[in-house]
Amino acid sequence: MHIIVMRLRRGIETLIALVLFSMVALTFADVIGRRIIGRPIYGAHDITEHLMALAVFAGLPLVTAACLHLTVDLFDRVLMKSWMRWWRVLAGLIVATIFALLAWLFFRQGMTAGQISEVSQALRIPRGPVYFYMSASCALSALAAALTAFTGPVPTDLDTAEDAT
Repeated sequence: MHIIVMRLRRGIETLIALVLFSMVALTFADVIGRRIIGRPIYGAHDITEHLMALAVFAGLPLVTAACLHLTVDLFDRVLMKSWMRWWRVLAGLIVATIFALLAWLFFRQGMTAGQISEVSQALRIPRGPVYFYMSASCALSALAAALTAFTGPVPTDLDTAEDAT
């Protein structure tokens, strides 16, 4: 099971890297076209917007599963050590609830976008599938947050490499 999770993680990370490279290349070509040739790439903003959503929401479940979200330890000094585990479980369940709410809101927005045929401004790309993708990502993040609240973070390649040395 661990091998499957690691391969899935590596595949998603590769996808994110390719999407980010595509955004950089598109932005570079658009700026060169705009400043030097005087002809920007038509719809570059729409494409970049969709690629950004793809990259951010592809990484969200990975970050959540590894417990790598930014945290502020406001109550760690106040709580006794015996209560810290329960505090982390409670915080994880709150995060899971928030992600589940976001998944539901994105799903509703996707339904609305489909009903009104919402599209991007220049290229007329339908927005509904993007909202459904964001909803699925938030739902996976909610599941990951709920699981890691009880089990702790899913180890990454770096974690296993450090253990081997």
